[in-house]
Amino acid sequence: MKIGIIREGKIPIDKRTPLTPMQCVMLMKTYPGLQIVVQSSKIRTILDEEYKALKIQIVENLDDCDYIFGIKQIPVGEILPNKKYLFFSHTIKKQAENQKMFLTLAQKGCTLIDYECIKNTNGDRLIAFGYFAGIVGAYNTIKTYGHRYRLFDLKPAHLCYDYAEMRSFYKIIKPKLKPIKIVLTGGGRVADGAMEVLDQMKIKKVNIEPFLDQMYDHPVYTQIRSEHYNIRNNTNVFDKKEFYKNPERYSSAFLKFAHNADMLIACAFWNPLAPRLFTPEQMQDSAFRIKVIGDITCDIDGSIPSTLRSTSIDNPVYDYNPTTKDLETPYTSEQNITTMAIDNLPCELSRDASQDFGSQIIKHLFPLIMTEDKDNILSNATILSNGVLNPYYEYLSDYLSK
Repeated sequence: MKIGIIREGKIPIDKRTPLTPMQCVMLMKTYPGLQIVVQSSKIRTILDEEYKALKIQIVENLDDCDYIFGIKQIPVGEILPNKKYLFFSHTIKKQAENQKMFLTLAQKGCTLIDYECIKNTNGDRLIAFGYFAGIVGAYNTIKTYGHRYRLFDLKPAHLCYDYAEMRSFYKIIKPKLKPIKIVLTGGGRVADGAMEVLDQMKIKKVNIEPFLDQMYDHPVYTQIRSEHYNIRNNTNVFDKKEFYKNPERYSSAFLKFAHNADMLIACAFWNPLAPRLFTPEQMQDSAFRIKVIGDITCDIDGSIPSTLRSTSIDNPVYDYNPTTKDLETPYTSEQNITTMAIDNLPCELSRDASQDFGSQIIKHLFPLIMTEDKDNILSNATILSNGVLNPYYEYLSDYLSK
């Protein structure tokens, strides 16, 4: 079997890679007969020379590969016929911007396996970049706070060589950080990454009740999950199974946190049928205390009303004016709410994110490809098979026929 790692072609550019050089070597030793080649790239975070140093072949053409691994969507002109592709296609929600690519994959008889759809028998995702989204997102949010209040100016994460260099800047934060209160939503890998950063910055984690009731002389944060800020309409109770099945039956109870926190770091998955954390009108109330928001989830016009568009690595923040409900230049008014909403956060630490992602691929994906897919995990993640929709994805038939 021959596997090719494609050169990322999506704009804006993505520097990540699905497998590092050492991971390629390890896989070829583990599975005799497996060959991995890497398409030459001038933008990849791991240089061609680093692959060559471990005798990984650098090629220009992937025509003879059985599988082609990538990260982001593939430009239409670079799609090869009759290939098995693995990447984040962003097509399962019928995203209009990727429809032409999806049609081309089908027309060229390709097989599409989407990382986002690789789940265990409990429905949990096995391969994702969420952990590093949380790490970079929390760092950027603290950086935003330091800039807004002229306390400190951290080096941008994307200018750091790796996570280790980024961590080296934590020591300048603690003495200068005010006794702020941070509320963090979510309980998955994104939240785990964000909390790792806050913990390493020596920001103390506290329980919900004292967070709401007490004042502190040092910075603190609390973690809240769905049951802490959603209540059943007319009953004021929370049923987890019902909430995830019928979130429209619930209302937000987040305001008590908005009235007690200076910063929000949003890491929780949001269902469009679920209530928003708060409304634009509630953001106008003088009791609404939050002035810095790190929206790691980056759902446009989603759970957080101030996230009206995503931001970029080069221009990571904007101000939201709660009175006019407009976006403004960042740091222009004390009344505004400064929002960080970068939609490709793991790209800022491309080397570490690639290493972590490759480890997940080795653990969860390669055994299915090279041995047995007894639980149909890979089959269920296959959207197209030789250009034909798999039964589970028949709901995409109109998306494919337009």
